[in-house]
Amino acid sequence: MRTRERGVSLIELILFILIVSIGIVGILGVLNLTASRSSDPLIRKQALAIAESLLEEVELMPFTYCDPDDANASTATVAAVGANGCAATVEALGPEAGESRYSATSPFDNVNDYHGFSMAGIRDLSNTPIAGLAAYSASVSVTNGGLGLASAEVLQIAVTVTGPGNEAVTLNGYRTRYAPNSLP
Repeated sequence: MRTRERGVSLIELILFILIVSIGIVGILGVLNLTASRSSDPLIRKQALAIAESLLEEVELMPFTYCDPDDANASTATVAAVGANGCAATVEALGPEAGESRYSATSPFDNVNDYHGFSMAGIRDLSNTPIAGLAAYSASVSVTNGGLGLASAEVLQIAVTVTGPGNEAVTLNGYRTRYAPNSLP
Protein backbone atom coordinates (compact mmCIF):
# COMPACT_ATOMS: atom_id res chain seq x y z
CA MET A 1 0.00 0.00 0.00
CA ARG A 2 1.19 3.39 -0.96
CA THR A 3 0.99 6.34 1.41
CA ARG A 4 0.31 9.85 0.24
CA GLU A 5 2.86 12.42 1.14
CA ARG A 6 1.76 15.83 2.22
CA GLY A 7 3.47 19.21 1.77
CA VAL A 8 4.74 21.22 -1.14
CA SER A 9 7.22 20.35 -3.76
CA LEU A 10 10.36 22.38 -4.42
CA ILE A 11 8.88 23.83 -7.63
CA GLU A 12 5.75 24.98 -5.81
CA LEU A 13 7.88 26.61 -3.11
CA ILE A 14 10.04 28.47 -5.66
CA LEU A 15 6.96 29.71 -7.55
CA PHE A 16 5.42 30.92 -4.27
CA ILE A 17 8.59 32.82 -3.33
CA LEU A 18 8.79 34.33 -6.84
CA ILE A 19 5.16 35.52 -6.83
CA VAL A 20 5.40 36.99 -3.32
CA SER A 21 8.69 38.73 -4.21
CA ILE A 22 7.17 40.36 -7.31
CA GLY A 23 4.22 41.55 -5.21
CA ILE A 24 6.48 43.02 -2.53
CA VAL A 25 8.66 44.78 -5.13
CA GLY A 26 5.51 46.31 -6.68
CA ILE A 27 4.20 47.53 -3.35
CA LEU A 28 7.58 48.98 -2.35
CA GLY A 29 7.81 50.73 -5.73
CA VAL A 30 4.45 52.42 -5.18
CA LEU A 31 5.44 53.43 -1.64
CA ASN A 32 8.74 54.83 -2.91
CA LEU A 33 6.99 56.85 -5.63
CA THR A 34 4.45 58.17 -3.13
CA ALA A 35 7.14 59.17 -0.63
CA SER A 36 9.34 60.85 -3.24
CA ARG A 37 6.42 62.92 -4.57
CA SER A 38 4.84 63.82 -1.25
CA SER A 39 6.13 67.41 -1.43
CA ASP A 40 4.92 67.96 -5.03
CA PRO A 41 1.43 69.13 -4.00
CA LEU A 42 3.01 71.86 -1.88
CA ILE A 43 5.26 72.99 -4.72
CA ARG A 44 2.35 72.95 -7.17
CA LYS A 45 0.08 74.86 -4.76
CA GLN A 46 2.73 77.52 -4.18
CA ALA A 47 3.35 77.87 -7.92
CA LEU A 48 -0.39 78.15 -8.52
CA ALA A 49 -0.76 80.82 -5.82
CA ILE A 50 2.12 82.83 -7.32
CA ALA A 51 0.63 82.54 -10.83
CA GLU A 52 -2.84 83.58 -9.62
CA SER A 53 -1.42 86.58 -7.79
CA LEU A 54 0.65 87.77 -10.75
CA LEU A 55 -2.22 87.19 -13.22
CA GLU A 56 -4.58 89.22 -11.03
CA GLU A 57 -2.00 92.02 -10.79
CA VAL A 58 -1.75 92.19 -14.59
CA GLU A 59 -5.50 91.93 -15.21
CA LEU A 60 -6.21 94.82 -12.84
CA MET A 61 -4.05 97.20 -14.89
CA PRO A 62 -5.70 99.62 -17.36
CA PHE A 63 -5.97 98.61 -21.03
CA THR A 64 -5.96 102.00 -22.75
CA TYR A 65 -5.31 103.11 -26.32
CA CYS A 66 -2.52 105.43 -25.17
CA ASP A 67 0.10 105.12 -22.49
CA PRO A 68 -1.61 106.35 -19.30
CA ASP A 69 1.06 109.09 -19.09
CA ASP A 70 -0.07 110.45 -22.50
CA ALA A 71 -2.00 113.74 -22.39
CA ASN A 72 -4.92 112.27 -24.39
CA ALA A 73 -5.13 108.92 -22.55
CA SER A 74 -8.50 109.78 -20.99
CA THR A 75 -10.10 110.91 -24.30
CA ALA A 76 -8.51 108.80 -27.05
CA THR A 77 -10.86 106.56 -29.03
CA VAL A 78 -8.28 105.04 -31.37
CA ALA A 79 -4.80 103.62 -30.94
CA ALA A 80 -3.03 106.19 -33.11
CA VAL A 81 -1.31 109.53 -32.72
CA GLY A 82 -3.49 112.37 -34.00
CA ALA A 83 -7.17 113.22 -34.16
CA ASN A 84 -9.22 111.21 -31.62
CA GLY A 85 -6.04 109.42 -30.64
CA CYS A 86 -2.96 109.79 -28.52
CA ALA A 87 -0.92 112.97 -28.18
CA ALA A 88 2.42 111.17 -28.43
CA THR A 89 2.53 107.59 -27.16
CA VAL A 90 0.37 104.74 -28.43
CA GLU A 91 0.39 101.83 -25.99
CA ALA A 92 2.28 98.86 -27.44
CA LEU A 93 3.28 95.41 -26.16
CA GLY A 94 6.11 95.67 -23.67
CA PRO A 95 7.08 98.42 -21.26
CA GLU A 96 7.90 101.93 -22.41
CA ALA A 97 11.47 103.15 -21.90
CA GLY A 98 12.30 103.39 -18.21
CA GLU A 99 9.23 101.54 -16.95
CA SER A 100 9.68 98.68 -14.50
CA ARG A 101 7.42 96.67 -12.25
CA TYR A 102 9.56 97.76 -9.33
CA SER A 103 10.03 101.46 -10.15
CA ALA A 104 8.55 103.95 -7.72
CA THR A 105 8.69 106.77 -10.29
CA SER A 106 7.85 104.92 -13.52
CA PRO A 107 6.03 101.65 -12.72
CA PHE A 108 4.14 99.46 -15.16
CA ASP A 109 0.88 101.29 -15.82
CA ASN A 110 -0.84 99.19 -18.48
CA VAL A 111 -1.54 95.50 -19.15
CA ASN A 112 0.75 95.63 -22.19
CA ASP A 113 3.75 96.64 -20.08
CA TYR A 114 3.97 93.16 -18.56
CA HIS A 115 4.72 91.49 -21.91
CA GLY A 116 8.12 89.80 -21.58
CA PHE A 117 8.35 90.40 -17.83
CA SER A 118 10.14 87.70 -15.84
CA MET A 119 11.63 87.24 -12.40
CA ALA A 120 13.87 84.60 -10.88
CA GLY A 121 12.99 84.36 -7.23
CA ILE A 122 9.57 85.77 -6.44
CA ARG A 123 9.54 89.42 -5.40
CA ASP A 124 6.83 91.81 -4.27
CA LEU A 125 6.11 95.18 -5.92
CA SER A 126 8.86 96.87 -3.91
CA ASN A 127 11.40 94.35 -5.31
CA THR A 128 11.76 92.64 -1.93
CA PRO A 129 12.34 88.87 -2.18
CA ILE A 130 9.54 86.85 -0.61
CA ALA A 131 10.92 84.40 1.94
CA GLY A 132 10.80 80.77 0.88
CA LEU A 133 10.12 81.50 -2.80
CA ALA A 134 13.67 81.98 -4.08
CA ALA A 135 13.56 78.68 -5.99
CA TYR A 136 10.56 79.79 -8.07
CA SER A 137 10.58 81.86 -11.25
CA ALA A 138 7.77 83.57 -13.15
CA SER A 139 7.26 84.98 -16.62
CA VAL A 140 4.44 86.85 -18.34
CA SER A 141 3.43 86.87 -21.99
CA VAL A 142 0.78 89.20 -23.38
CA THR A 143 -0.60 88.67 -26.89
CA ASN A 144 -3.37 90.29 -28.92
CA GLY A 145 -6.57 88.43 -29.67
CA GLY A 146 -8.86 85.80 -28.33
CA LEU A 147 -12.45 85.17 -27.30
CA GLY A 148 -13.66 85.78 -30.87
CA LEU A 149 -13.22 89.55 -30.54
CA ALA A 150 -11.15 91.91 -32.68
CA SER A 151 -7.49 91.37 -31.80
CA ALA A 152 -7.03 95.01 -30.79
CA GLU A 153 -9.85 94.76 -28.25
CA VAL A 154 -8.65 91.79 -26.20
CA LEU A 155 -5.37 90.60 -24.76
CA GLN A 156 -4.48 87.09 -23.68
CA ILE A 157 -2.23 87.01 -20.64
CA ALA A 158 -0.19 83.87 -19.90
CA VAL A 159 1.63 83.62 -16.56
CA THR A 160 4.06 80.73 -16.18
CA VAL A 161 5.57 79.87 -12.80
CA THR A 162 8.30 77.27 -12.50
CA GLY A 163 9.07 75.73 -9.13
CA PRO A 164 11.79 73.49 -7.75
CA GLY A 165 12.22 70.42 -9.91
CA ASN A 166 11.18 72.43 -13.00
CA GLU A 167 7.49 71.75 -12.52
CA ALA A 168 5.69 74.57 -14.36
CA VAL A 169 2.19 75.96 -13.89
CA THR A 170 0.68 78.20 -16.58
CA LEU A 171 -2.46 80.28 -16.09
CA ASN A 172 -4.16 82.15 -18.90
CA GLY A 173 -6.47 85.11 -18.59
CA TYR A 174 -8.05 87.68 -20.86
CA ARG A 175 -8.37 91.44 -20.57
CA THR A 176 -10.83 93.23 -22.82
CA ARG A 177 -10.90 96.92 -23.64
CA TYR A 178 -14.17 97.57 -21.82
CA ALA A 179 -13.08 100.94 -20.41
CA PRO A 180 -10.38 102.22 -22.78
CA ASN A 181 -10.09 105.62 -21.11
CA SER A 182 -10.18 104.44 -17.52
CA LEU A 183 -7.00 105.52 -15.78
CA PRO A 184 -5.84 104.58 -12.30
